Amino acid sequence: MQKTKNGLVLRKDDYEILQGCLRNGIYRNTFDRSNAEELQAELKRATLVSKEDFPEDVVRLNSKVRVKEEKRNNVMELVLVTPDKADIRQRKISVMAPVGAALIGFRQGQKVVWQVPSGKKTFVIMEVINE
Repeated sequence: MQKTKNGLVLRKDDYEILQGCLRNGIYRNTFDRSNAEELQAELKRATLVSKEDFPEDVVRLNSKVRVKEEKRNNVMELVLVTPDKADIRQRKISVMAPVGAALIGFRQGQKVVWQVPSGKKTFVIMEVINE
């Protein structure tokens, strides 16, 4: 997984939730397990901020996100959730899934490159809504 040049920014409470998921091995499938190691490495480099200081345009748990695949101009709308709340029919994507692990902590307007089952894809984070 490759990220943008700018570093990962996480809310402290999201960081604790993600660490708990990683410690407890909460995954939906084996592909999620392979992303867990990469996510763990990203968490070690993350800048942690309080809820009050967290930028509104950064992807976090429960963010509604609109991303566009650069090559095909396909647009996806999704909500980033913990593995136990993932439901593809409702567009709720696990933070342990390739897309979720790639997006968390990055800002609207940034490009993210990640490996999915069909190959490496480049996406642009078009919109982030945090409620």
